[in-house]
Amino acid sequence: MSNITTNMKGIRDIMRKDTGVDGDAQRISQMVWMLFMKIFADKEEEWEITMEGYKSPIPDNLKWQIWAADEEGLTGAALMDFIDNELFPALKDLDITISPQARIIRSVFDDTYNYMKNGTLFRQVINQINKIDFNSSTERHLFNDLYETILKELQSAGSSGEYYTPRAVTQFMVDILNPQLGETVLDPACGTGGFLTCTIEHIRKQVKNESERNKMQTSIRGIEKKPLPHLLCTTNLMLHGFDLPAVRRDNLLSKPYSDWGKNDKVDMIITNPPFGGVEEDGTETNFPAKFRTKETADLFLALIIKLLKDNGRCAVVLPDGTLFGEGVKTRIKEELMERCNLHTILRLPNGVFNPYTGIKTNVLFFDKGTTTKDVWYFEHPYPDGAKSYNKGKPINIKEFDLEKAWWNNREENQYAWKVSAEEIKTRGYNLDIKNPHQTADDMASPAELLAKYRATETKISSIQEEIVKVLTEALK
Repeated sequence: MSNITTNMKGIRDIMRKDTGVDGDAQRISQMVWMLFMKIFADKEEEWEITMEGYKSPIPDNLKWQIWAADEEGLTGAALMDFIDNELFPALKDLDITISPQARIIRSVFDDTYNYMKNGTLFRQVINQINKIDFNSSTERHLFNDLYETILKELQSAGSSGEYYTPRAVTQFMVDILNPQLGETVLDPACGTGGFLTCTIEHIRKQVKNESERNKMQTSIRGIEKKPLPHLLCTTNLMLHGFDLPAVRRDNLLSKPYSDWGKNDKVDMIITNPPFGGVEEDGTETNFPAKFRTKETADLFLALIIKLLKDNGRCAVVLPDGTLFGEGVKTRIKEELMERCNLHTILRLPNGVFNPYTGIKTNVLFFDKGTTTKDVWYFEHPYPDGAKSYNKGKPINIKEFDLEKAWWNNREENQYAWKVSAEEIKTRGYNLDIKNPHQTADDMASPAELLAKYRATETKISSIQEEIVKVLTEALK
């Protein structure tokens, strides 16, 4: 077990003793704003060397190095008084015109709270955090992995329609879209930043100098509606070397559809919008009448089409319900196929998002600016011997070698098939088209399925009769 893992476990154990921290969400929020302060302090040491004329936006007495770094320093009631009555009020009210870094801090503390009540326990947490050096590339790398485990602890958020995308799916979507340096990239519902960090790692390989690094930092953007994922995402991006604000806390659906103009459009959108979620009353009135619905994923799909530049490209995770849904869903799919080339639908099997939801999902890949002529489908198979995915055996990036080998040399096979746009139109834009290459057993007719059901029912009835017979004999 690495030192960092031990430290983080120690932090969890200490926080559980504090009466002010109620439940995992508060514990994670508390842990992350404290980690953010330490990461920011370590980053500032780096920026003072690498950024000419760098000036800290944090007043000296509020810097981590002053109030937190000394393990014998402030503790107990004096520490809690400082946190609640000096640190938080000052950082929540920080002047964002000072520097881009001031904007990052203010955005983090606008919706962050201190839940801990016990100053002695608080000091113990600080001392654990101080053992991590975020300027050490080894420790930073270890922490990135550990950070993923913090994010996974949030993955019980299924009731809010949020499903954190498995890393293999995220990686595959970024690999296929292949973002290039200088292209503008947006995740309009970025959660904790999985797609953004994956995009950063992809583009970073193309960066050769400081000017190109700055170009990358100004071209990748995320929007997140909720405070905790926003805090996690901001911290995540700092760990990935972003020292400029890249994530805004906002709800893109709350801006009138007609207000989005040319300057808002981007080259690439990659996202997994919340599905099953319902927007608050009135949000749908920001959209044209034909797209009005409270279903979050549908509104996002309509907005994505609008926000892409001509020749822009998108990969978006959507549930099966979008594929076969009618009404507003039909009109949005018609808009999609008229204004974009929906060239590929990757059908993911059950269990990809286990254990958080059993909803079947798909990844839609499309390019803006040309009408759809044909839609290719690819049904991702389970690995040999597997019947589902679970927490212990999630989907793996190596599995997508199958799709990657097929992607640029498309032919129909047992996993891939092509359907014309004309056929989809005659189906009323129902995109839920089954694999025609399935075995006969998979494609059983309703009559065959009914016969199987009846046979099973007869077998169960016969077993029940046998049990009754045995019990009757025994009672005699």
